[in-house]
Amino acid sequence: MKLIKLLGVFLFAFSMTTFAQPGGRFKEKMQQKKEQLKSMKIAFITTELNLTPDEAAKFWPVFNAFEEKQRELKQEKIKNYLDRIDSDKLTEKEANTLLTQMESSEEELFQLRKKFVSNLKGVLPSVKILKLKKAEEEFSKKLLQQYRDKKMGN
Repeated sequence: MKLIKLLGVFLFAFSMTTFAQPGGRFKEKMQQKKEQLKSMKIAFITTELNLTPDEAAKFWPVFNAFEEKQRELKQEKIKNYLDRIDSDKLTEKEANTLLTQMESSEEELFQLRKKFVSNLKGVLPSVKILKLKKAEEEFSKKLLQQYRDKKMGN
């Protein structure tokens, strides 16, 4: 029942961002949407994991730090080499260098995830850590489905 209520709130909030007033600044709208998505994700994960207030107080700083570092690594990855892959002037040597950088970035993301899970073990029981992974995937699926539904409706 909690999940149904949460989904209702989630869908309402997301639809409100979709039909927000026209005009205004694109950057501001994007920032607002990011903040709304973040709030919805927090609510969804909190509900799915059934976090106690004590667990939530310890969990969210660890989770937010991980998300921020992961975002930084992914932005760096895009900035450093993904834009250059489409270049017609890419030599074999440059391509090999980019492959090495990609492998390094992927390894760094993997190590970050391992450290995150290790840090969570001091905050949450292992069952909730596994539920977190499932909750993150479910949240992403729901967003993708909502996007598809919206696209089909238009």
